[in-house]
Amino acid sequence: MKVLVATDKPFAQVAVDGIRKEIENAGYTLALLEKYGEKARLLEAVADADALIIRSDVVDAEVLDAAKQLKIVVRAGAGYDNVDLAAATAHGVCVMNTPGQNSNAVAELAFGLMVMAVRNLYNGTSGTELKGKKLGIHAYGNVGRNVARIAKGFGMDILAYDAFPAAVEAMKQDGITPVDSAEELYAQCNVVSLHIPATAETKGSIGHDLVGRMLKGGVLINTARKEVIDEEGMLKLLGERTDLKYMTDIMPVRHAEFQEVAAGRYFSTPKKMGAQTAEANINAGIAAARQIVGFLKDGCERFRVNK
Repeated sequence: MKVLVATDKPFAQVAVDGIRKEIENAGYTLALLEKYGEKARLLEAVADADALIIRSDVVDAEVLDAAKQLKIVVRAGAGYDNVDLAAATAHGVCVMNTPGQNSNAVAELAFGLMVMAVRNLYNGTSGTELKGKKLGIHAYGNVGRNVARIAKGFGMDILAYDAFPAAVEAMKQDGITPVDSAEELYAQCNVVSLHIPATAETKGSIGHDLVGRMLKGGVLINTARKEVIDEEGMLKLLGERTDLKYMTDIMPVRHAEFQEVAAGRYFSTPKKMGAQTAEANINAGIAAARQIVGFLKDGCERFRVNK
């Protein structure tokens, strides 16, 4: 069987070596398609692939139509909105992600953005400290738990909200204060760190009314997804409340307007950088390879995300 690694933005060489070892030790063939640029090259490469490992690469109905032998796609990372799940299900293709492998990297970046925010984007003026401040974690999954772990070291007072009962139990086990609603979380916190996925329910859900509940001098950190932000509402709010700051590693569509409206209170990385560490790159790639081997050999679907 052929396992294709199709990454327009390639894995680090050490990650590729680890992937190759896992795949070839299992008796399968590994093929690499890196920096392919044109979608036509991807369509050609998947034609005889039984399994596919991707990063931020798009797997849509056209790709799935071309991949006649494809059985499984693994997105090396937590988010999987770059894969058309309905089309994959229709084609009989299992889709998985690799949850937890990038979590520490994203959490550390969230704190880098927090420190940058409270120190006024390092503009030379006097800032504030995170110690003793109230941190709200919006969604308590793998990244949220790592954020909480780091926040304890900073001496922050940690609250969290998650709609899932299992996450609430995890909060209690970790000594984190659960709250009953997102509205309550934002109203009580100096800093809120977003870790919700982009779903039909969450897209555009973070905006004027919710973030506007934050305490004076509040900071919103977004290392989740661009789509969860109501940009119109956030721009309006930042114009009304000049005490609020917004820091993100997913550049908004209206980036220039954010720069203008909230100069000195807004920062975005040029591209999504949460998982861009050597360690996360290696961990996610090797995890993807192991999940493919487990699926092809034993039918293991532990991390399946489509029905």
